[in-house]
Amino acid sequence: MATCDVCGNDYDKAFTITKNGRTRTFDSFECAIHAMAPVCEHCHCKIIGHGVEADGEMYCCAHCAQHAGVTAVRDRA
Repeated sequence: MATCDVCGNDYDKAFTITKNGRTRTFDSFECAIHAMAPVCEHCHCKIIGHGVEADGEMYCCAHCAQHAGVTAVRDRA
């Protein structure tokens, strides 16, 4: 069994994710999101979808990006 890096649970169905050469172990998607998902620069929520990237910053949606001054985005095409 493997131990989750976030909550410490020793779980027989744990999984690993490797990003930028670093491998982490998790027992749930919840823990993986907590540890690895980017955070919206405006509302500070975890971004678990595509999000919006502008000027090197990540936002959960166009609305938050616009509040931060980004003008060239919108939620619907």
